[in-house]
Amino acid sequence: MNLSLGFSTCPNDTFIFDAMVHKKVDTEGLNFEVVLADVEELNKSAFTGNIDITKISYHAFAHIADKYKLLNSGSALGYQNGPLLISKRKVYIDEVPDLTVAIPGKFTTANLLFSIVFPSVKEKREYLFSEIEEAILSEEVDAGVIIHENRFTFEKRGLKKVIDLGEDWEQKTKSPIPLGGIIIHRKFDKNIQQKVNRILQRSVEFAFENPNESYNYIKNYAQELDDDVIKKHINLYVNNFTVNLGLSGKNAVNMLYDKAISEGLLKFIPDDIFVE
Repeated sequence: MNLSLGFSTCPNDTFIFDAMVHKKVDTEGLNFEVVLADVEELNKSAFTGNIDITKISYHAFAHIADKYKLLNSGSALGYQNGPLLISKRKVYIDEVPDLTVAIPGKFTTANLLFSIVFPSVKEKREYLFSEIEEAILSEEVDAGVIIHENRFTFEKRGLKKVIDLGEDWEQKTKSPIPLGGIIIHRKFDKNIQQKVNRILQRSVEFAFENPNESYNYIKNYAQELDDDVIKKHINLYVNNFTVNLGLSGKNAVNMLYDKAISEGLLKFIPDDIFVE
C-alpha cells in the first residue's frame, strides 16, 4: 500500500522520518511517497484533503480536524522551544499592536500564539519563515515572529528579542507548547491509522538510538546550516513527546485549543482528534 507523506526539510523532520521513508525500520508493508515543503505549504496542502499523512501546525489542524486525526508520535511539543517576536530596534510590549509584524504563515501555531498574546495587531504580513529576519533588517516590517533555526541566528544579525511567546505560554499555563504534529486522513480505517503510528514511533526511536544514521539525509536539505545549528535544532524540537504524546502531551494540545476557542480565534474542535 502506498501512502503520501508530507513533511518539511527542517532537521527535526528529516531526523525523525529518515528511518521510516528509507525502510530502516519495519514499515509493515507500507510504502511512503514523500512530499517535502515548508510547514505553511504543508498546512495549505492538508486543507485540500489530498495528502494521506502530513506534518501540520497545531493551529492549522484545528481547522481540518473533521478530516484528519493526530498521530501520537512525531509531534514537536515541549518547553523553551516556542516562537519569538523580534525586532531591529528596542520595542516595548505596549507598542506591538501598532507595528507591522511578519508572521511565518496565517495557520502556523506561531501566529496563533502571537494572536493570543497580541489580539489587536493592526497589520500582519506573511513571509516564508526563513525570510523574516531579512524583512526586519530591510525595514519592510517593524517586527517578526520567528520559528525553527532562526532562534539560533537572529542575535548574530543584530536583532533583538521583544518577547518569547513560548515562554509566555508556559508561564501562564504551566504546560508545554504544542507546535506541530503529524496527522493521518480519517478515510483510513483504525488498523491503518494505528499501523502508521507504530511505524512512525519506530522511526523516531531508531533516530534517537542511531543519531548519526540520518546525518546525510538531514544535511542534504539543510546545506546552509552548520552542524552545531542542526544539532541544536533537533535537540530543541525532538524529545520524549515526539516518541509519544502521552496524556500530558494530549492535555497540552487540548489546552491550546480551549484557550484559542475562548479567545474567539478558533471554533468547534471534535472530541476524537487522536489516533487511539
